[in-house]
Amino acid sequence: MKFKLSAFVLFLFLAQASMAQFSIGLKAGANIIKIDGKSFNDEFKYGYHLGGFANIGIGGRFSIQPEVLFNQYQTKTDSSFNHIYQNALSGATDVKLNYLSIPLLLNYKLGSLLSLQAGPMFSVLMDHNKNLLQNGEDAFKKGDFSMLGGAQISLGKIKLNGRYVVGLNNINDIDNKDKWKSQGFQLSLGLGL
Repeated sequence: MKFKLSAFVLFLFLAQASMAQFSIGLKAGANIIKIDGKSFNDEFKYGYHLGGFANIGIGGRFSIQPEVLFNQYQTKTDSSFNHIYQNALSGATDVKLNYLSIPLLLNYKLGSLLSLQAGPMFSVLMDHNKNLLQNGEDAFKKGDFSMLGGAQISLGKIKLNGRYVVGLNNINDIDNKDKWKSQGFQLSLGLGL
């Protein structure tokens, strides 16, 4: 009986979802990010992101926008990095972090052109500088959890996004001497298909 009830609820959900407004698209843009922590320069560096998105209407002015993005963050270590972490390589100042990110945003339409967006972003570290530490340890944790907030302008199939990103996790995987967190902005151009 539970199986039949579950199947019926699933059927109702899928029927409702199929009647909802649904669209997909591609996007690309710039990341203007810094890593906070006394081991890193206090400056924003440019990276990029690219990927795809879907927009699922859930009624009224609300929709859900899941995305899958390749995100690249760049930063520089501060001169104090070698003093804090004795096993660090001298001269390893430029750091690139490549993430596979999945933002899950709630959109609220203010009008036909403008939507406000907010939601979490889950990121998995795909690649990073392996030469940051002499002993081959990983300097960065394998994942990050962030919150996003911003706006989207829809001009037909063209979508312009501006978002603020704040990392909530400490991504330092060496020790607890210094907390490393990301923050910054994402600017992107999307095209609905």
